[in-house]
Amino acid sequence: MCVLCSDFITQVHWTDQKKDSSSGEVIVGESQRERQRDRMKRVKLCNEILALYRLKIRDWNGSKFILEDPKGNSRIVHDLGILWHDVQELIGTAINPLDEYLISTMKSKKG
Repeated sequence: MCVLCSDFITQVHWTDQKKDSSSGEVIVGESQRERQRDRMKRVKLCNEILALYRLKIRDWNGSKFILEDPKGNSRIVHDLGILWHDVQELIGTAINPLDEYLISTMKSKKG
């Protein structure tokens, strides 16, 4: 249970699992630095995409994310699996991750 928000972490999203783990378990302290580094890379990539919608995401205590808009509204995102759902609720419209403008913008950033 998370001591800050009293939420049970019942399921670990596949993006937070070890690359060679088939059990789906995350053991506290094991490969912590590598998991944190991978998590920060995912946050950076998400922020590149979310910037097109004027949103940003940040890590919260290594277990959840905080999604924020420029007006100061925020949401707790439990894992990346529900990120797009929360983005759509925050901006109030459906989004398409395969949108041509989004893809071309991301390609131009990568050079």
